[in-house]
Amino acid sequence: QVRLVESGGGLVQPGGSLRLSCAASRIIFSIYTMGWYRQAPGKQRELVAAITSGLSTNYADSVKGRFTISRDNAKNTVYLQMNSLKPEDTAVYYCNALLQTSATTYDYWGQGTQVTVAS
Repeated sequence: QVRLVESGGGLVQPGGSLRLSCAASRIIFSIYTMGWYRQAPGKQRELVAAITSGLSTNYADSVKGRFTISRDNAKNTVYLQMNSLKPEDTAVYYCNALLQTSATTYDYWGQGTQVTVAS
């Protein structure tokens, strides 16, 4: 079955950096829109960043200028480079693969990786 496996989370001090990775298997990775979402305790899951098959990107306002999403289709992997981290970035970060066709929608999620920003 389809698998999305995130890695790279952890504990980092405010102002620090982390790079998340999400490796996908059993999908035609290059045609999917890949996204990173996050969910903090007591809050709804929110979109952080997404990158389309055509390499268009969009970001939540709260992370613009600090986070960068990228993809390597040869490695079936999407990345999220997170710089200047703030305590409010603390959340579980989830990888998403989305493909919408005229017939159906394919929507897959990873298991999540914890990011904690604290001194």
